[in-house]
Amino acid sequence: MALKLLFILDPLAQLKSEKDTSLAIMREASKRGHTLFVSMQHDVFLRGDIAKVKAKKFTFTGPDSKPDYALDEVFEYIPAQFDAIVMRKDPPFDNEYLYSTYVLEIAAKQGARVYNNPSAIRSWNEKLSVTRFPQFAPEFLVTADNDLIREFLVTHQDIVVKPLDGMGGSSIFRLGLNDPNISVILETITNFGTRTIMAQRYLTEILQGDKRIIIINGTPLPYALARIPKAGETRGNLAAGGTGVAQLLSERDLEIATVVGKVLKQEGLFLVGLDVIGDSLTEINVTSPTGMVEIAKQTSCKPAQVFLDALEQCIK
Repeated sequence: MALKLLFILDPLAQLKSEKDTSLAIMREASKRGHTLFVSMQHDVFLRGDIAKVKAKKFTFTGPDSKPDYALDEVFEYIPAQFDAIVMRKDPPFDNEYLYSTYVLEIAAKQGARVYNNPSAIRSWNEKLSVTRFPQFAPEFLVTADNDLIREFLVTHQDIVVKPLDGMGGSSIFRLGLNDPNISVILETITNFGTRTIMAQRYLTEILQGDKRIIIINGTPLPYALARIPKAGETRGNLAAGGTGVAQLLSERDLEIATVVGKVLKQEGLFLVGLDVIGDSLTEINVTSPTGMVEIAKQTSCKPAQVFLDALEQCIK
């Protein structure tokens, strides 16, 4: 059965075909004969109490190795006219992102199928969500109070601090007791004690990689993408220069992914990326998790196919 699928994306010119998960999913959907449409974040709106969306039909015009595509003219639709709406807008999760989840939630109440569940995206902050699974999380502190962060640093000697709305490793700092820049880093990241951040105990296992585990409708892929920091770098994120190496899930990875995946499915979080360092769950990415392309290139696993299989099953 051919489906009408709408993808809410960042500007197409910003997407990198050689590694973009959204384009990989769309390419697989196109191969299956589904009709693709694209919108940007602000194309979803309310006309009175009715949710609407402006969308363009999207068609691939080149081989897999090239991002060639054609766009039809824009039309206005009722979201429920699509068989599925896949929300793939990148963070930061600012007020505009928040408003988008409200409008998409209204669309869902009017019959649209939205993946991921808009209210769940809103409720599962990608940093704070690890607090739902304390048995898997490293020691952490959430506060804007610089004195509390300093106490946490004294206790653990070596920590990382990060904003609650970042992505791609942006604004993540590692702090040791003897760091001469402690004051300025804390003043900057907390905006002089007015912005809440998360501090976590530094995990030395980051040197073996920050593992991205992809969960699709509650079930983990058999491979994680271990993002290994470049020399002299604390962060493994690919956007920060890390190298992605696919590897089979460990027994601990599978335990974490199975327990967390069950809850994610119940919440309507269809596509999620867990970040695991060593044996610890450090983030739960619910907005636009990546890593599918790298796993597909390095293993026999085809994540985009798994995604479409699961999506088609849900829509039946």
